[in-house]
Amino acid sequence: MRVRVEGDSMRPALLPGDWLLVRRGARIRPGDIVVARLPDDPDRLIVKRAGWRGADGWWLESDNQRAAGRRDSWDFGPVGDVVGRVVLRYWPPRRRAR
Repeated sequence: MRVRVEGDSMRPALLPGDWLLVRRGARIRPGDIVVARLPDDPDRLIVKRAGWRGADGWWLESDNQRAAGRRDSWDFGPVGDVVGRVVLRYWPPRRRAR
């Protein structure tokens, strides 16, 4: 599946407007960037980094904890519905140094 990044919560690894290729049902390991369903709004997907797996699901964190509007497991706890693992950022093809 394809996913477009919105917001600054995954800076510097991912920027708003980046397009990602996500492998549904892929094995998740700590440190992987994943796509999951937002627990209180399951129609909405979030892109986060997998921290660890506990009995209730994965602990997911933002890379940029200071991002405005950032929401992750510090706000809603472990996430049981991880859709897949990000395997590739394919757009834009090259980033300019900032």
